[in-house]
Amino acid sequence: MFEAMPCDLAFQGVDDAGVLDRVTAAARAQNAHCARELAAIGELYARRAPDDDADRFNWAVDGHENVVAEVAAALGISRGRASGRLHYAIALRERLPRVAEVFAQGRIDFRLMAAVVYRTELIEDPELIARLDAAVARHAPKWMRLSGPKMAERIDMWVARIDPAGVRVPGMRSQDRRVEIGPISPGLAEISARVHPTDAAAVDRALDALADSVCRNDSRTKAQRRADAMGAMAAGLTVLRCDCGSPDCPAPQRPPGTNVMVHVLAEPAAVAGEACAPALLPGFGPLPTGSLRDLAGVAKTKPLSVPPDRAETGYRPSTALAEFVRFRDLTCRFPGCDAPADVCDIDHTVPFPLGPTHPSKLR
Repeated sequence: MFEAMPCDLAFQGVDDAGVLDRVTAAARAQNAHCARELAAIGELYARRAPDDDADRFNWAVDGHENVVAEVAAALGISRGRASGRLHYAIALRERLPRVAEVFAQGRIDFRLMAAVVYRTELIEDPELIARLDAAVARHAPKWMRLSGPKMAERIDMWVARIDPAGVRVPGMRSQDRRVEIGPISPGLAEISARVHPTDAAAVDRALDALADSVCRNDSRTKAQRRADAMGAMAAGLTVLRCDCGSPDCPAPQRPPGTNVMVHVLAEPAAVAGEACAPALLPGFGPLPTGSLRDLAGVAKTKPLSVPPDRAETGYRPSTALAEFVRFRDLTCRFPGCDAPADVCDIDHTVPFPLGPTHPSKLR
């Protein structure tokens, strides 16, 4: 039965690289096909649901609902799903034409397109949405490897940069800060906290440091050790007691550092209070302007320099180059990995010495 398969589904004589090429080509074709479908739905809407009909407010069913019904019938899907597709089609056609072009080229998928539409909906000024459309279209293909939260973080940063009022992140509400502790089952309790994002990042790093202070023979998972580290922090301990049971356990000889460093990225003018450009706390998204002002008064600031456009001679990047690469990438570059870049090793895209130690060739 498989002898009659189309040639593009037959893999006989195709090497592994060729199969991977087909995977990527099929993915791009699928993205482009979805974009064409939404473009057609958008065209149908433009023809069937004009906004200039003075009598439309007296209709029981308007043009929008008619298009939804037609799309649902044509595709054999529910009204809800058809309405969702029309929503994206209108957004791409009327608000995000540059993003629509990138989508039609197959360079981004439906997931990323939908995130862009949702996270930019609060921008109302046509000039601002046009600027955002151009910026996001330029950068979006590089966001394909990101997880959902990291993808939202990148989109929100561009929204905050162009129209701070359009970010789908509430401003800081100090009165909402709280910590709640209570039992959830025999032998277990739950701690829930709503704190400043910088404090949350510091606690996260401190828990990791304590959890990693045991030896490799500890029987607990990383999640369990982080939970146990809460008690160790409350007791003022700098190491977590290892449960390996060995009298020669090396863990007590290598306590973690007691200082926790949290990085926040911001434009110099924003740090100086001369502009309202957003700041970014990696892993937590844009910071409200008030938070940045508070931090600028007490935190140590350090300019991040852009390295020269020439390769370094050694295998290991200099401190300045490594710092630039980590702040540029923010997270691990492997698709879907959210590990912070400052705990990842920097590697050459092309193995050294064939690949130079240059910002564009490091990740």
